[in-house]
Amino acid sequence: MRVILGVGLLAAALLVGGCKPSAPESAAPPASAANAASAAPAAAGGAQPRIALVMKSLANDFFSNMAKGAQAHQAAHTGQYELAVFGIKNETDLSEQVNLVEQAVSQGAAAIVIAPADSKALVPALRRAQQQGIVIINIDNRLDADAANQAGLHAAFVGPDNRDAARRVGQALAARLKPADEAAIIEGATSAFNSQQRRAGFEDAMQAAGMKVVAIQSGDWEMEKANTVAANLLSAHPRLRAILCGNDNMAIGAAAAVAAAGRTGQVLIAGFDDIAAIKPLLADGRVVATADQHGDQLAVFGIEAALASLKSTAAVADRATAVDIVTATPAGGPQPRP
Repeated sequence: MRVILGVGLLAAALLVGGCKPSAPESAAPPASAANAASAAPAAAGGAQPRIALVMKSLANDFFSNMAKGAQAHQAAHTGQYELAVFGIKNETDLSEQVNLVEQAVSQGAAAIVIAPADSKALVPALRRAQQQGIVIINIDNRLDADAANQAGLHAAFVGPDNRDAARRVGQALAARLKPADEAAIIEGATSAFNSQQRRAGFEDAMQAAGMKVVAIQSGDWEMEKANTVAANLLSAHPRLRAILCGNDNMAIGAAAAVAAAGRTGQVLIAGFDDIAAIKPLLADGRVVATADQHGDQLAVFGIEAALASLKSTAAVADRATAVDIVTATPAGGPQPRP
């Protein structure tokens, strides 16, 4: 078994033989460029194909869980492929993710499974990789269809219907409110298709329930930025009753702002991803709903699609993956309003 772990632009560790793979960490000290290159010789002859998993920020539990799921799958299929795992330091490091794609190419990847940080910015680099015969599988955040078509990039998408999932999260939150209550949306990176779809799903749910969306602002997927955005929203909209967040990191930041304003239980929070850090907030009612898109399996489905593509000349079809809505109604917590 060979698993390469990369953070930022360079490989962080190499586990060879019977070693158990560990999850990549954004704080891990990078190896030198020379070590990274020597650790990843290109596959040749009868060697196993190397699949590069390129993700967004490993500071986000969702993507660290995704990496663990991929590593567990590779450990169970050691005779089928090698795995290189890469992640950027934060959700907006677009140039860094482009560099990771180029690094995967230079290290001999046969396939790249990517959760792009931006739906358009990664297209040129992925097209260049595809022109070199590398299979591209798109997971989590769909690449922009127009940009991909214009570039001639063909990549199957493996992931959830983000709009429908966000709509269902919004429905769960709306059940606790009444028509005409004020709500705000903190979306992720505005250039990311999944962010756009989650925002649209939240808007669908609020419109159907008769809520008034008074503000939509970006938190760029980041907890600290969402905390600042939420604090400003609470100040600007004293009758605000709900904040719907495009991921759980932002929901945690928003919940902290609500607590700091002394409005816990008065302003309801929803998130998306069902990461471990959100569970205590669900348990005590600070967050009322989130969506579990099974991140530990999402990369696995992408890897399986890549392996299928490497074995066949037929195009791999898109695959819709499941999303479950997670809610909590703690004793004494916020209850539905008449």
